[in-house]
Amino acid sequence: MEIKAKIQFDPKDRTSKHKKQSSWKTTVICNIGDDIDLYYAWFLKKRFNLILNRSLRKAHITIVNDRTSDIDTEMYKKMKEHFDGKEITFTYDPEEIRSNGKHWWLKVYSEESKAIRKFMGLPENPYLPLHLTLGYSNEKTNDHSKYILRQILKFGL
Repeated sequence: MEIKAKIQFDPKDRTSKHKKQSSWKTTVICNIGDDIDLYYAWFLKKRFNLILNRSLRKAHITIVNDRTSDIDTEMYKKMKEHFDGKEITFTYDPEEIRSNGKHWWLKVYSEESKAIRKFMGLPENPYLPLHLTLGYSNEKTNDHSKYILRQILKFGL
């Protein structure tokens, strides 16, 4: 399946983690602009009674979340001028929902994002693979979330 998303260079600091890291880290996200994250989170709720909290940035894919010192600054400026606000395409398989027990996500793929990263002097694939966060558990649902992941892995659900 395919989804389109608009590239946003230097998004506003919405999370405390982003605020802490913004002095040394560069971020580029792709806003999807719809509720696809809620759609897939609904399936987790319906099948496993797993209620997830939504990401503060809503449906998005992070394509750059790297040290500023690792980025070719001149190329970054050119890429920002050319690509900021443009749409790129991602593909995904709805069966590729993943979790670490707390966070749940959908794996996504994009040749365009690899090219953008490469032009900035970064490896084509980010340290954390491209993904669309579906949500995360909180202190009340952490145990249930971990239990569901164990059952999925154990029984191949």
